[in-house]
Amino acid sequence: MAEAIGRRIYSCVTCRNHVALHDDIVSKSFHAQGGRAFLFSHVVNVVVGCEEERNLMTGVHTVADASCCGCKEVVGWKYIKAFDESQKYKEGKFVLERYKIVEEKEDSW
Repeated sequence: MAEAIGRRIYSCVTCRNHVALHDDIVSKSFHAQGGRAFLFSHVVNVVVGCEEERNLMTGVHTVADASCCGCKEVVGWKYIKAFDESQKYKEGKFVLERYKIVEEKEDSW
């Protein structure tokens, strides 16, 4: 019997709302105040908050908090603008804090 293969997904640790696909990870080498974080090219089921400038480890960026649309928990942030040319690749991408998400396997039907 063949084993069903599902996609690896990330869900909000609080309400298990799906927020991202493993295939959309750009980098696993990011850090946030709470520890490890992943950079994603695309996320779903999040609400983007108000833009603000923050001084992050790689310099000043315009970012906006990204909250789970199910439970409203802040799970990370979206990079809106990078001021340093070497950081421009982050624009439009999302950082999700590892302790705020859980990896699951989506069942194939």
